[in-house]
Amino acid sequence: MGLTSNTLLLLSIAFAVVLFVGTVWLWPRLARRTWRAVSGRVGLLFATQLAVFVSVGLSANQAFGFYASWADLLGRETEVGVVVDHAGGGGAPEGLLRVVDTRQVDGGGGRPRFGGQIQKVALNGRTTRIATPAYVYLPPEYFDPANRTRTFPAAVVLTGYPGTAEALVDKLHYPRTARQLAKDGRMQPMILVMLRPTVAPPRDTECVDIPDGPQTESFFAEDLPEAVTAHYRVGRKPGSWGIIGDSTGGYCALKLAMHHPDVYAAGAGLSAYYKAPIDPTTGDLFHGNRTLRDEADLHWFLKNRSAPDTSLLVTSSKVGESNYKATLKFIDEVKATQRTRISSIILESGGHNFNTWRREIPPTLEWISGRLTGA
Repeated sequence: MGLTSNTLLLLSIAFAVVLFVGTVWLWPRLARRTWRAVSGRVGLLFATQLAVFVSVGLSANQAFGFYASWADLLGRETEVGVVVDHAGGGGAPEGLLRVVDTRQVDGGGGRPRFGGQIQKVALNGRTTRIATPAYVYLPPEYFDPANRTRTFPAAVVLTGYPGTAEALVDKLHYPRTARQLAKDGRMQPMILVMLRPTVAPPRDTECVDIPDGPQTESFFAEDLPEAVTAHYRVGRKPGSWGIIGDSTGGYCALKLAMHHPDVYAAGAGLSAYYKAPIDPTTGDLFHGNRTLRDEADLHWFLKNRSAPDTSLLVTSSKVGESNYKATLKFIDEVKATQRTRISSIILESGGHNFNTWRREIPPTLEWISGRLTGA
């Protein structure tokens, strides 16, 4: 039974309720001071609390999409990971992008021309040798015979850590939202490439080119656009690509737009932070390379490097987000460059969660659509 199964969640809740009722019923019968009675009370309390803890954990995972499977939870990923060619040479993997499954967008009527299509793909980095799964949303207009030669703008959409790409589709509803906004004339039809920033699970690589490790930044800046452009009708001129992310993905989106403005004409960070952390999930990202460490600090980058010709969007909340003051500081620093463009969404209240991001995604898609071209 899968970790995200509704059946598992319902069974865990039912089991917790049964244990609670059983504890209430048995408690008077275990009121004696014998070792058996005391052991029984301790066992019942432990079992009930464990059952409640499991139920709450499964519910939280269902709501926020932290882990997609038992293997993901236990750190035993079965999805393709990183291939490192130590021999050098050897050519690129066979096929930079391979479609492995397709599905229709919820409420789209079952026909791609009217509802669009979501394709699950396997991406292979030609230069970085990074392989990772992703979801590609193709808008209805992509399948219209009248548009058979038309190219479309594209946006990379990143989860937080350790989020799942599925959550971008099923929890944050990016494809459904993009289709409705385009239908209403509030944004242009766009291709969305949805995936985790963690392309070397379970390690949190923070979109850094790690010395002697995964070249994550290069994958997103070079290999991913190359693979997608080779397979789909994406605009090839500057200004065709944008990038969006939440939390860790938000930090990555801002950094990639700032470091690679020739690739990403716009970057949006929802609840982003502005400096790569070093903790047990990341390991040693920089291996003593001070330049690499400094450039991963977006505050430092704005003060010490040429201002990038790109557009940025940041979001936060006055109450509920820990990045509020850092976001205001970042806005002031970008404005001082007089070259990099900055916009913001500041909510009165909203936590670091899916509900907050669902409130920010529609205006974010409209914003990034207005800054990209499909030519």
